[in-house]
Amino acid sequence: MSGEWVSGPATSDDGRTVIVTGRLDVDKFRSNRRFAVRVEVTWPYSGSESDAMGMPDKATSTLMEQVTDALADAFRRDPVAVMTGIYTGAGERNWVFYTASTNIFGRKLNEALESFPLLPLKVYCENDPGWAEYDEMSEALPGPGE
Repeated sequence: MSGEWVSGPATSDDGRTVIVTGRLDVDKFRSNRRFAVRVEVTWPYSGSESDAMGMPDKATSTLMEQVTDALADAFRRDPVAVMTGIYTGAGERNWVFYTASTNIFGRKLNEALESFPLLPLKVYCENDPGWAEYDEMSEALPGPGE
């Protein structure tokens, strides 16, 4: 993934560890008022796909990293959205994006994932012009170099 990223642990509502990875270099997107829609793409996993702590097993984790790379590459080449965060743990991987158009985002998402088998993804969109989710995530993460 390109960009400046930082990771750290957080705790889910049920006490399990969630690894939060946040992008720091988002100013050019955040200053563009058109990037006001937050899109969350969630991959739930359970049973044989996860361990007792709610982290994905090795095979699922490897596939998730391939998906992460495909998403990052697609939106780097055509910046209709910016990936700002990745949450992994408590039985799910959640990628967070900000975009100007859910229609274009959906098309690019499908293009990025077309080489993969059908994935159990859920997509949620919400207007978030103030980037509230990003600010909340940023407060929980260590600063660069920490």
